[in-house]
Amino acid sequence: MTMTVAMVMLCMMMVHANVKPQKDFNLQKFAGKWYRVGVAYDSPSFVPFRSKIKASMGTIAPLPNGNANLTMWEATPFGCVSKKYQYERASVPGQFTYFSARHNMVKDITVVETNYTDYAMVLKHKVFNREYTQAALYGETRSQIVRPEVVQKFKTFALSRGLPRESIVIPPPAENCPPSGPGH
Repeated sequence: MTMTVAMVMLCMMMVHANVKPQKDFNLQKFAGKWYRVGVAYDSPSFVPFRSKIKASMGTIAPLPNGNANLTMWEATPFGCVSKKYQYERASVPGQFTYFSARHNMVKDITVVETNYTDYAMVLKHKVFNREYTQAALYGETRSQIVRPEVVQKFKTFALSRGLPRESIVIPPPAENCPPSGPGH
C-alpha cells in the first residue's frame, strides 16, 4: 500500500515537473501591479461559480533574498477583500512555493511565460486528496484587458495542461476593487 502511494506521488510530481518557468526569469522586472484577467481550474467545484468571478488585481514586491510578497484584491459578495501571500523562491528562477492557510498546505507557483510588460501566464499546482492545477493569465497593461491573441495563447496553454474548456474563464473587470480615492 505504501509503495502504491509513493508511486502515485512520484507520477504526480513528474507530470508537474515538465512545467518549465520563463527562461531567464527576472523577479525585479516581474514586480509591480498585475491584473488576473484569465483563470482555468481543474477542480469540479469551480465550474458552477465561473460566472461570479471578476478580474482581480495584485502587486508583486520582490524581497532582497529572492522571495516575493503578493497582495491580491478580489471582489467578493462581501466586498473587496485583500489577501497577502509570501512566495518563497525555489531553486529555479520563476518557481515559488507558498503556504495556503485556506488549504493548510504548501502550493507550487511557476511563472511559465511573461514579456514583463503586457502579460504573464502562471501555473499553480497542489496535491490535496488528488492533484489540482490552476492556470492564470495576468495583464500588466494598467487596465483589465489584454490583447485577443494573448487570451487565445492562454486558452491554448490551459487546454495543453489538460484543463477542461468549460473551466477557462476570462472574467469581466471588477469595479472599485481595490477601492480608489483618498486613503486607499
